[in-house]
Amino acid sequence: MMAESPAAHPLTAATAPNPTGRRAGAPQLIVLLAASCLSVLGAVLLAPVLPQMAQEFADVPGAELLVPVVLTVPSLIIGLTAPFAGFIVDRIDRKRVLLAAMVVYAVVGTAPLYLTSLGAIVGSRMLLGLCEAAIMTCCTTMIGDYWTGARRARYLGLQTLVAALAATVFLAVGGALGSTGWRTPFWLYLVAAILVLPIATLLWQPSRNRSGALPRRHLEPLPWRRLLVPCLVTLFGGIVFYALIVQLSFVLTGIGVTPTGTIGAISAVMSLATAVGSGLFGRLSGRTIRVLLPVEFALAALGLIIVFAGTGVPVVSIGAVLTGFGTGLLLPTLLTWAVNRLHFEQRGRGTGLWTGCLFIGQFVSPILLSVIAAGVGGLQPALGVLGIAAAAMAVVTATGLRRVTGPLNASH
Repeated sequence: MMAESPAAHPLTAATAPNPTGRRAGAPQLIVLLAASCLSVLGAVLLAPVLPQMAQEFADVPGAELLVPVVLTVPSLIIGLTAPFAGFIVDRIDRKRVLLAAMVVYAVVGTAPLYLTSLGAIVGSRMLLGLCEAAIMTCCTTMIGDYWTGARRARYLGLQTLVAALAATVFLAVGGALGSTGWRTPFWLYLVAAILVLPIATLLWQPSRNRSGALPRRHLEPLPWRRLLVPCLVTLFGGIVFYALIVQLSFVLTGIGVTPTGTIGAISAVMSLATAVGSGLFGRLSGRTIRVLLPVEFALAALGLIIVFAGTGVPVVSIGAVLTGFGTGLLLPTLLTWAVNRLHFEQRGRGTGLWTGCLFIGQFVSPILLSVIAAGVGGLQPALGVLGIAAAAMAVVTATGLRRVTGPLNASH
């Protein structure tokens, strides 16, 4: 059973107090949202140039495996290291870790511009994933630090919305830059260096409590029992979220769609639906988690089952839009659920743990679907199986969270 009680650490203000008297506003939000997009940059920017990279390194043993890893390995590293990044964030401070990660990100992100070995490029991408884990953990943690209640919930939803829109833009930019060579898109990683000055001047390390007391010698223990269920649900949510992001183009090809422009347009519409879902989260965050999660998983399930049953572009597109909309609502719901259960002294580690679960789910998603497809006779039936699993999760969350009564956007 998923029965549990909501955490209770009320703050009356929408913006968390600070002993210096500073309160976060639009400049701080813009900087944190911009930095949050860097993990998306690492995930999608290079997708259009992978065929060029494969051709460049065709003579390298194992290139058929290593070239796709250039795209996917940052997500794996984020999943494995985000919890450790959260520990460092709580032990040191958010701002210094974020600044260091941004500088290193710019260096290792642009390293493939001059690296000649495929193995070295994969190594630089692993370091990039480590930086992304720190950046994502810091940005999300600081949103939780700077704002409370409904405003925090709205801004966490906005973080997912901006990331979804950024993914669409970065795919287009990566394709345009890639027309001049597969190395050219790596120049875009210099955006991290541009953000260093705004981070240094506009952000500050929040106080550890409302009185501005000095840091404790020992970190406050994490509320493992309260975090366990959100993190496990997030692990499954990451699998559902990433399923069609990776597989939709293969589904469309399988039903006879060959023009890349058509595939790209349908993928962009699904991405837009994800952004719309994320944008609506702020308005729906007054509902309880027991109401939101079942609806979101049910929408994703319905969309995946429609994709499974579809034999034409209109039906598959409708299924993709429903899934995108459901997962767009799902991610900020899961994140707010986890973050709202944490004190300041716990928030970095809790956010890192949540981020790790999400990215491990995303990394596992295509592997799991490949295994299921081998057993059920194809990709579309495999997506149908995942849709049934998402429907089951909708039932489990509806019946297993009976004691959660407070609104998701309650101040903590």
